Amino acid sequence: EAVLRQIDKEIPYYILFVLECDGKYRAVIGYKEKSVSGKSAFKVDRYYSTGWMEEAELPVRIEGLTMDAVYENFVRQIAGPDLGQAAGETTLKDSVEIQKQREQLQKQIAILEAKIRNEKQPKKKFELVQELRTLQDKLGSYDSLRRKI
Repeated sequence: EAVLRQIDKEIPYYILFVLECDGKYRAVIGYKEKSVSGKSAFKVDRYYSTGWMEEAELPVRIEGLTMDAVYENFVRQIAGPDLGQAAGETTLKDSVEIQKQREQLQKQIAILEAKIRNEKQPKKKFELVQELRTLQDKLGSYDSLRRKI
């Protein structure tokens, strides 16, 4: 990823990487946002990639009438169901933000579960479990948005 990040930093355009190793292929694309600082045209936020597969199986199809639309479709195709467009999401940026929030919630849940396992006091443990349920409900609401697609 470090090499791809450096290439993306030097070339201020959307780039779809197709990597090849032992006859297997992998598509990698960076989610880029236009930079507001003026130092470069784009800032790479995160990378999405497929697994290693045969060339014909790569889920990359050119769809869209503008370069921005083609790029957005490439990112959605490569990211798969993680960036499925849910109700109310109009842009790729919305989808990426929701995915970030989901990942953050999942980390918080994992940390809280570890605290619960280590907690000895029943009252404190009960409070942590209540907090865990609240976070799980929030995560469930994100997941139900995705299923409505």
